[in-house]
Amino acid sequence: MENILKIDNIEKYYGNQSSLTKAVDRVSFEVDKGEFVAIMGTSGSGKTTLLNVISTIDKVTSGHIYLSGEDITKLKGNQLNRFRREELGFIFQDFNLLDTLTAYENIALALSIQNVQEKEIDVRIKKIAKELGILEILPRYPYQLSGGQKQRVAAARAIITNPKLVLADEPTGALDSKSSKMLLESFNDLNELLQATILMVTHDAFTASYAKRVIFIKDGKIFNEIYRGDNTRKEFFDRIIDVVTLLGGDLTDAL
Repeated sequence: MENILKIDNIEKYYGNQSSLTKAVDRVSFEVDKGEFVAIMGTSGSGKTTLLNVISTIDKVTSGHIYLSGEDITKLKGNQLNRFRREELGFIFQDFNLLDTLTAYENIALALSIQNVQEKEIDVRIKKIAKELGILEILPRYPYQLSGGQKQRVAAARAIITNPKLVLADEPTGALDSKSSKMLLESFNDLNELLQATILMVTHDAFTASYAKRVIFIKDGKIFNEIYRGDNTRKEFFDRIIDVVTLLGGDLTDAL
């Protein structure tokens, strides 16, 4: 299996010597191509900081992060901009769609920035829209879409450039239960049909149960990790709840 992401003994500190907070504490793990991995932890566990340094929104204090063998902790300026634009896909909790553009135009924007020809843009958008069940809503504006439809448009935008890694930050946080389930089934399609590599941060056990592996973070460190394997999603959910209980978190944080 080809390794896509390697996290090598990273640390992240905030503050100064008089008030120093270690948000990420000597974390190491790897993600292979085509994996769907969830990072789970309660509020303040360090999971969002971990996602921020992987996405290069923030910088590590020490350690290294490799994407397809390239040390992204050393990237600066135009190299960093190119990396974010071409190698990563982002799915945010609040969708981040442009209100003045249709769903089609929102998805096309990422390809237009890369100077992809209009004909190819159209082919690629219609292909992924069909996979995600959003063909009929492509002409609509964000205000005409439900939360679930907006999030699937955002998912299409994230994957349309064929990034090496898709990063999802609490993607179901703003959705109702029906829309959440539809989005997570779309994630499964992205992962299984399009072989997208997905790294998703969540505090929600139901959301995490759609992943193939869950890494649990506590106090900035890896507490545990479990693989779904041959388990049903319901069986995997129950195993996740067991680990959440060991974490000492309130189950209301996980359900």
